[in-house]
Amino acid sequence: MKLAKLTALALATMALSGCLGNKVDKTVDRGLDSKHLSQLKAGIWVDPNGCDHWIIDDGVEGYLSARLDKYGKPVCSGVAPPNTAVGNFKGGATAIIGDPI
Repeated sequence: MKLAKLTALALATMALSGCLGNKVDKTVDRGLDSKHLSQLKAGIWVDPNGCDHWIIDDGVEGYLSARLDKYGKPVCSGVAPPNTAVGNFKGGATAIIGDPI
């Protein structure tokens, strides 16, 4: 039982350590293949309402942002059916840990 508690404590400590540190610059991917987000390729995910979102997946982390027009309104282009991702949204990533999806 003591080993189980120590293991749980060690896992909790490792999980919380990701919350520490100076993460002021949100434009940099801090994963295994860290680089500026502009070097990753974005695709489009269409939400259930038919509106577009920029999506990037580097295997460990993922990024999502609503696609907006110049007036700040959502873009609903009809590029794909709802709940579908299109484009090379995994491009530019060289993560060692693969994405099972």
